[in-house]
Amino acid sequence: MTFMDLEDPRYAYMFGFLQADGHLAQGTGQKGRLTVEISHRDIGILEEFQRLTPYSNTIRERTRTTNFSESHRSAIWTLCSLEARTTLVEAGLPYGRKSTRIKPPRTAFSRPDYLRGVIDADGSVGFTGKGFPFISLTTASTAIGAYLCHYAKKVTGTERLIARNARDGIYNVFYTMEPAQALAAHLYYPGCLSLERKRATADSLSAWARPPGMRAPHTRRRWKEWEDRKLLELNDSTAASEELGRTEMSCSLRLWRLRTGKAPMPNPR
Repeated sequence: MTFMDLEDPRYAYMFGFLQADGHLAQGTGQKGRLTVEISHRDIGILEEFQRLTPYSNTIRERTRTTNFSESHRSAIWTLCSLEARTTLVEAGLPYGRKSTRIKPPRTAFSRPDYLRGVIDADGSVGFTGKGFPFISLTTASTAIGAYLCHYAKKVTGTERLIARNARDGIYNVFYTMEPAQALAAHLYYPGCLSLERKRATADSLSAWARPPGMRAPHTRRRWKEWEDRKLLELNDSTAASEELGRTEMSCSLRLWRLRTGKAPMPNPR
């Protein structure tokens, strides 16, 4: 077992969790420490991290007053080893404030396990107020948000374009219904390392079925080359909408993408 071998699903998960919920502090000289503080109900995952770490590390508990509770009980995992910290930094866990700077590893890594670690730390899995299954991630990192969208599209076929929340500059990536079921089943596979409560919730998403009479999920209609040629020939989104059986907005957007080079021009006949 090699510490932080990111092709090992356990370490890939652990690293994603640490990127999202860990704090790496650099002291004077070679001093420093990595800490993770989570709710005491999830202490089991810290005990797993402890078993996976071949360096001296500790878990302690504390109870304090927060905005949500007068007696919040938490568990804190601490790792001080310089060698371990150096390995984590090289993998992509920076010292100090990191929320906007973290990004997926540049080396080979187990992708579903890494993303599950990020979501366990900074995401949510469950049911909306209307009873629809969902899986989401809240992050300040453009790289992490974009990577989740890229990966989830391969798994679910659903495209998401990230945009920062106007209020606090945070990205909220959200999947619901069938895409949420597919993504949750892919990330939270049987026997995976994860927060037990989130794995149990992810498992429960599979029981949801679209209610009778509810409209079927929208399937994206891809543009064909002959449609692009006709759109350019007409050069009018209203006329193209009638000719191609698409919405005027869709034709207008596609025409703009072709003209600006954001979509490839069709081959000539």
